[in-house]
Amino acid sequence: MNLLIIGGGGRESTFAWKLKKSPLIKKLFIVPGNGGTSQYATHLDANADDFERLGKLCLQHNIKYILVGPEAPLVAGIYDFFKDHRDYGGICVIGPSREGAQLEGSKAYAKSFMKEYNIPTAAYIEVTSSNLQEGIQHLNNSNGPYVLKADGLAGGKGVLIIDDVEEAVTELKAMLQGKFGDASSKVVIEDFLSGIEFSVFVLTDGKDYLLLPEAKDYKRIGEGDTGLNTGGMGAVSPVPFFDEAMKEKVIERIIKPTIDGIKKRKIAYNGFVFFGLISVKGEPFVIEYNCRMGDPETEVVLPRLEEDLMAMIQDLADGKLASRDLKFLDKTAATVMLVSGGYPGSYGKLKKMEGLDFVKDSLLFHAGTVKNNKDLFTNGGRVMAITSFGDSIEEAVEKSKRNANKISFEGKYFRRDIGFDLT
Repeated sequence: MNLLIIGGGGRESTFAWKLKKSPLIKKLFIVPGNGGTSQYATHLDANADDFERLGKLCLQHNIKYILVGPEAPLVAGIYDFFKDHRDYGGICVIGPSREGAQLEGSKAYAKSFMKEYNIPTAAYIEVTSSNLQEGIQHLNNSNGPYVLKADGLAGGKGVLIIDDVEEAVTELKAMLQGKFGDASSKVVIEDFLSGIEFSVFVLTDGKDYLLLPEAKDYKRIGEGDTGLNTGGMGAVSPVPFFDEAMKEKVIERIIKPTIDGIKKRKIAYNGFVFFGLISVKGEPFVIEYNCRMGDPETEVVLPRLEEDLMAMIQDLADGKLASRDLKFLDKTAATVMLVSGGYPGSYGKLKKMEGLDFVKDSLLFHAGTVKNNKDLFTNGGRVMAITSFGDSIEEAVEKSKRNANKISFEGKYFRRDIGFDLT
């Protein structure tokens, strides 16, 4: 059968790599892809938000499945478009409906959902311009750090953690006045939780679910988790403290109530749920939901999954998830992300990349790359994920770092301490 992947980052490169291994795949397509995805999939000319164009391409190429990588098309309703559009009947979108995607698309919606189904999360209030004074009073009566979250999608930039209350008040006003556009017309102020973060993922049809390998990613640009937030500088899987006791807590307190809530609300959900969690003195709390897989977590999760991903997708579409058990590779996977100099601020593009042929014993997942004839160039902030296996976090990270040193481009940077807080 034929499948179309939507997206062009490291996550989608990993999906393409994994799906290409499946004997069930006849032909794989991708929109827009990047400089490395052509080795797995045929690039099609379309925009991810042009659903009509995507539908016509699916008919033209006999595509029966669409796997959506990024959140924006899901929040915009790509699932609903194909479900409701008679001309494209029979095309299965792997992802939630527009309402299901609100778990990521609206922080306020997600918080309300968690409150209704008694899912552990930080206490919060919602603030708009109409109750700004209430928000200011809440900040003045709270102890820092102060967590401000834009309600809508803000390209990963809509969360502020501030130590000073006066600065927090100033930022709250700026957010409501459009600092993050329409995304911050409503702001969620929530209590700060101190602990260690990790991520858990499920594939669900809204009734049953499959638990995928867990992961921990590293968002800050600087070593020791310092500096600005990024889209992710690396990840590891498995997570050592995600033992059977923690796993049981996460399943019983978070995953099952979430799936039950989706079911009770009659939300159409055929895709991934990403649980962004934090362990506070051994107790798990939800920081956020995502309605898709993470990046760079996908780059360690899928390589550890010893299953045919296309077969899992078929079971999802056919309502047969409950009958499947998953096997994971009993190795540690570690991803180190190569980024452009200046990222996550301003950075240059089209820097020639060399040395990829010298990489051994690692997987290369292209992210912000583009090909010009036979040459490869940078084309984004996060350029390439290097994933390696080892018997320990240290061994896997060292292998990725060794291969990261073999790849060269002007301004190249990567963190050398991925996994530092787990060893």
